[in-house]
Amino acid sequence: MREDREAERRRPSTGWLAGLADLSPTYFGLVMATGIVSLAASMMGYPRLGYGLFYLNIVQYAALWLLYAMRAWRFPRRFFGDMAAHLTGPGYLTTVAGTCILSSQFMLQQENLPVAYILWLLAIALWIGLTYAIFTALIVTREKPPLSRGIDGGWLLTVVASQALAVSGGLLATHAAQPYRLEMNLLALVMWLLGGMQYVWITVLIFYRYTFFRFSPRDLVPPSWINMGATAISTLAGSVLIQNAPDAPVLDSLLPFIKGFTLLSWATGTWWIPLLLSLEAWRHVRERVPLVYDAPYWGAVFPLGMYAASTWEMQHAMELDLLAGLARIFLYIALVAWTVTFAGMLRAVMRQLRERPATIR
Repeated sequence: MREDREAERRRPSTGWLAGLADLSPTYFGLVMATGIVSLAASMMGYPRLGYGLFYLNIVQYAALWLLYAMRAWRFPRRFFGDMAAHLTGPGYLTTVAGTCILSSQFMLQQENLPVAYILWLLAIALWIGLTYAIFTALIVTREKPPLSRGIDGGWLLTVVASQALAVSGGLLATHAAQPYRLEMNLLALVMWLLGGMQYVWITVLIFYRYTFFRFSPRDLVPPSWINMGATAISTLAGSVLIQNAPDAPVLDSLLPFIKGFTLLSWATGTWWIPLLLSLEAWRHVRERVPLVYDAPYWGAVFPLGMYAASTWEMQHAMELDLLAGLARIFLYIALVAWTVTFAGMLRAVMRQLRERPATIR
């Protein structure tokens, strides 16, 4: 421990080590965003684009695990301290959602079921470990921020992680033999319902914070888009369950409820979009807050891609063909957002690498 404290005391203020020390817990949002845009592109008839992003995502996923491991080893107090902080702790749940999305990619884009199952099981382990570790720490900590400074859209990554398990589990269930197919569909249903309940708990607090506390331009952080993204992935999970219903009596018996709640999720997410756009215009146009790359911006790209994918899947599951055009529009928007954010990330990384490290004494 003495060595850890000494290492962190002498942390470089610039250069790649400084970037490692400050690595955002939400950086697996890069995997989430790339993965869902890749899947949406493949769904809508752009297989080459989908495969290209899939292979890129494998590299990103491995690189991020390496960086997280290095940060935990080199800066343990920063790494584990972020888990116990209200605004950063839920960000670690991007590892769960990113792992689930990559699992779905291996299954749908490469038909590699063994790797897909391994990633899904890893995601379950991460969900159990991180969910209870983070929220236990947030509950028992003595120093707590006020609501106006302790919650944002990033808390809804709790919902996204649960729903990501429902999506990947439901997709894998279609390839499982009975009775495992029934059991996996039941688990997917349970996670979908849990995610829905988590959304109710958390979004009430977020909306209350937005409307009854002073709101500055810098309070509109990019993870605010997860207000919409959480409902979008709930829509996708519900659509998967609808299509799995013929092979699972427990789903078939609940089919009217599943369809209704899926449509409710989609409608709620659709309602968020104009509000978030108007708030972004207020922030960047009227208040002139500069648009500068930061890791949490992947939390804005992911919801756009997820809305495209979930709308496309729902229109197939519920025979709502009139929504196909809307899904394609949001795919193009998500592709533009992904490209701009990826370019900003590359520039930020190159700038960090060029900076000369200076050691804190």
